[in-house]
Amino acid sequence: MKDQNTKATATSLAETNGEFGSGQFRHDQPKLGQRARELQTFGEVMKRLRIGLRDEIRSHSVAELSQILADSMMLRDLYKKHHWQVSGITFRELHLLFDKHYEQQVALIDEIAERIQILGGVAVAAPQDVAEMTRILRPLKGREEVPVQLSRLLEAHEVILIAARDSAARAAERGDDGTNDLLVGSVIRTHEQQVWFLSEHLINVPLTEAD
Repeated sequence: MKDQNTKATATSLAETNGEFGSGQFRHDQPKLGQRARELQTFGEVMKRLRIGLRDEIRSHSVAELSQILADSMMLRDLYKKHHWQVSGITFRELHLLFDKHYEQQVALIDEIAERIQILGGVAVAAPQDVAEMTRILRPLKGREEVPVQLSRLLEAHEVILIAARDSAARAAERGDDGTNDLLVGSVIRTHEQQVWFLSEHLINVPLTEAD
């Protein structure tokens, strides 16, 4: 009886661990903790991708878009930080505006990342990698005054706009029309509009009586 109980316990443990006596795993159990080599390293571009662009052209576009992507992800998170921490008489308006701009940046980021993948590259994704790559200054951890929040956002937008315009021009020269279209039609236009909305909040005008 004791031997039977011991055998039953061993069988139960083997089933729990997804094993049989032969050392094989059950097919209906998750195989956890798996690791393997990278399929494609960051910065590497797939060779001979059949989209009508030479490898070196795609490589240049991927490198430029990767920098814009990292900066855009930093700006996105900056918007969410300020959305949470904004205060003062304009709280409600800016709270909603920052969140709207955040959502627009999320959509842009997805477009940029997908363009990188279409060109055969690897889109940066992890926060620690973005922090290493971005050129946007890291904000203070605590809450800041509204004019400072707005200034930080405007400075970040300008970093991305300068890079986007330069990259768009080079993409056009290289014949990478898809990248040029993305940068001009989506990235630049969205950033310019967001800059306009932010800048108007920094103009000191009378609220109830004209000068």
